[in-house]
This record gives sequence, structure tokens and C-alpha cells, in this order.
Amino acid sequence: MKQYAGKIILLAVIGLLIGAFFIFDLKAYLSFEYIQSQQASFKEFYVDNRFLALGVYFVIYVVVTALSLPGAAILTLLGGALFGFWVALLVVSFASTIGATGAFLVSRFLLGTSLQEKYGDKLKTMNEGVEKDGAFYLFSLRLVPIFPFFVINLLMGLTTLPARTFFWVSQVGMLPGTAVFVNAGTQLGKLESASGILSPGLILSFVLLGVFPILAKKGLQYLKTRRGGETA
Repeated sequence: MKQYAGKIILLAVIGLLIGAFFIFDLKAYLSFEYIQSQQASFKEFYVDNRFLALGVYFVIYVVVTALSLPGAAILTLLGGALFGFWVALLVVSFASTIGATGAFLVSRFLLGTSLQEKYGDKLKTMNEGVEKDGAFYLFSLRLVPIFPFFVINLLMGLTTLPARTFFWVSQVGMLPGTAVFVNAGTQLGKLESASGILSPGLILSFVLLGVFPILAKKGLQYLKTRRGGETA
């Protein structure tokens, strides 16, 4: 009974937060246009209140990711523009992983346990596959974004993959993509006129955004070939 009460309370809290996000049109504050128009103000606030700005940004990023709300990509670009590459990479890397793990645990608490109890025999094959290759499979999904990350977070919560494995694999697997987006943010932050669009740094950032998934896919194919050879 207590478990059901906990699930109902959690669902209510999540529903209120998501409802508030759309009712008060908070999505507008996570748009590229709004962030670009307020970039100077954000930058000034960060210069005067570095730790507060980083803390607020970190919490917002975790909440947005944990609730599977739209805006993580824009927040990543904003982090690069405001904080610089290395600071933004560190903050975004941990905030995104913590938020993703939160979504993973919420999915497991609300549905995972019940599904495993009711359909454990039918899920046995999938669970065995996750136990055997779960880390590598999750790593491949993180490295090559075939599916939206929030979908991966929720679906992995329905499996028996340990939370600690989900955390560290997500941390490592999302890091290259995060670095590419953060770098793009640092270049967009320097964009002061239309001519800046043709700057080498910004062009390189967009090239990386397009090429990275292809390179990651090729790398994973190589790793799978090596794993298959070692197994044989």
C-alpha cells in the first residue's frame, strides 16, 4: 500500500511540474531566440555571480533532463556560450547524467518493478541480453543518437540494468556528443553579426555536429568486430 501511495505522490509531483512547464509556457525561455536575446544579461550575471549561476544552471539542467522536457540541447549550447568549453563540459556532463539517471530511476520505480514481477518470464530473454551486453548496448545508443535520449532513459529503467552501470556508461557515452554541442555553444556565443556565421570555428562546430554520429557509428562497428573476434 505504501508503495502505491509513493507512486501516486511521485506521479502527482511529476504531473504538476510538467503541467506548470507547459501552462506557464516555460518552453519559451528555453528557445534559441530567447537565449540569444538575453545572452548579454546572462553573461553579466555569470561574471558577477559565478557559483550561483553555475548552481542554478546545474539544477535547471538536471530537472529538465529528469522530467524529459524539451530544451536540453539549447541549455548545452547556452552553457558553452556562457561558461566556456571546459567549465560547461564538466557541468553539463554531470548534470545530464544525473538527470538521465533520475528519469531512469523514476521509470523503474513506477513501472519497472511491476513489469518484472508480472512478466518476468517473458522479459527473461531481454534481461539476460541486458546483463550480458547491457553496458555496451547502452554505450552504443549513447554514442550514436538513433533514439532520443529521454526514450533511452525511460526504456532502460524497465530492464534489470543496474543503476550504477547506467550512470557510468551514460557519463562516458554522452561525453563526446556533449563536447561537440558545448563547442558549438562557445562559437555561437562569439557570434555578433551575420558575417560571424562564416567563421572557421563555427563552421567546424557544425561540421562536427554532422560528422560525429557517422564517426561514432563506424567506431562502434569496429568495436563489435573486435568483440566478435575475441569471443570466437
